[in-house]
Amino acid sequence: MRESEQNSAEIRKRSHTVREALQAEGGTQVAILGWVATKSSIGGIKFATVRDGTGYIQVACKKDRVPEKAFGEFERATKESAVWVLGSLREDKRAPGGKEISASDFAILALAEMWPITKSAAKASSSFLYDMRHLAIRGKKASAAIKVRAHIVYAAFDYFVKSGFTLISAPSIVQNAVEGGSTLFEINYFDKKAYLSQSAQLYEEAAILALGKVFIFQPAFRAEKSKTSKHLTEFWMIEAEQAFAGQEDNIRLQEALVKAMAERVQSECSEELKTLGRSFKVPEVPFPRITYDKAMEISSKSGIQFEWGEDIPTEAEKLVSKEFDVPFFITGYPLSARSFYHMTEETNDKVTRSADLIAPEGYGEIATGGQRIHEYGSLMKRIASQELPSESFSWYLDLRKYGMPEHSGFGIGVERTTRWMCGLKHIRAASLFPRTISRVKP
Repeated sequence: MRESEQNSAEIRKRSHTVREALQAEGGTQVAILGWVATKSSIGGIKFATVRDGTGYIQVACKKDRVPEKAFGEFERATKESAVWVLGSLREDKRAPGGKEISASDFAILALAEMWPITKSAAKASSSFLYDMRHLAIRGKKASAAIKVRAHIVYAAFDYFVKSGFTLISAPSIVQNAVEGGSTLFEINYFDKKAYLSQSAQLYEEAAILALGKVFIFQPAFRAEKSKTSKHLTEFWMIEAEQAFAGQEDNIRLQEALVKAMAERVQSECSEELKTLGRSFKVPEVPFPRITYDKAMEISSKSGIQFEWGEDIPTEAEKLVSKEFDVPFFITGYPLSARSFYHMTEETNDKVTRSADLIAPEGYGEIATGGQRIHEYGSLMKRIASQELPSESFSWYLDLRKYGMPEHSGFGIGVERTTRWMCGLKHIRAASLFPRTISRVKP
């Protein structure tokens, strides 16, 4: 490398992130690296808004205050060009974040071609922004939702670690179903039939006998042919399981976790929520509860009916959800609407010790949990009554032979929780690269 190029490379380093620059005092000299989000001119002054992943800051460039080459670079910089900016901070209430950089030098590090995402193109096709998702995620609203999602996950990790849970990982390639055969993605596994995992729960149940309390954060796959605003075929789950814990313990755990998530989002994501136009309030615990029968009654009165024993249809769930402005539990699901491992009530063997956690305002189910059958004989009878292949669950049954106590757990959908907290219309916006029944790219 020639000496002039080396000196230039050394100069074009970052001294501050945008967030750090916005927090610094006026008059501070800063050097930032980022991308041009917008450009404009007022009189003889050129303006650019530069983002770097931590925030947005306005840059003002006057011809008589920068080298001639730098001013030319500023004029030549296109939307989404990667740039280096050197200058001093000044207070400006009109600027994003209340501060502006008065540029003293400027350089293009990677010139962008003409930006293909325009308002007219987006209006012309409802799928355009998702066809261009690899570029569209740079948008302010798209990136805001992804940042909120990240803080929801951070909050979960913090909460579980402080509460004595151990993080584990479970296989994504499995031999048997957790939720049901109709929603399984079948794969050819070296000429053997296998499936993509719907849940890590069965493996978590094995892990609690070694570790007591465990949680996971990993993808799950459902082959439901559903086009609703809350369904993805690949999504991320936070699941937890704990030994020596019944369904009441399980419900209290979910309440505490969701409150911790909400508190984190409120404290760390105020700018993102503002960008998304979302007014969000941390819910108080305990959350309200209604029974499956009550949900059925509310739905029926509004003209959406379903048979007792069926899972609550999406439209009915949405309708019931709109009756609340805080999360709530629907308890007492029929066994016919639940998986084989759910324990039933002592007084009614048709009703399970399980619940769905429902987000308010029509957003619907975000978590499902319940108490598991922990006795070998009872689980064997359940598997037989549902005509499931016992050999496929041999290792799962084995757990009941060697000291399995009462236990419970749940799974909460990360994208569904993000959708609710961000106030998003569709779950696709809560996923970096969403997968639906009609989308497998980009």
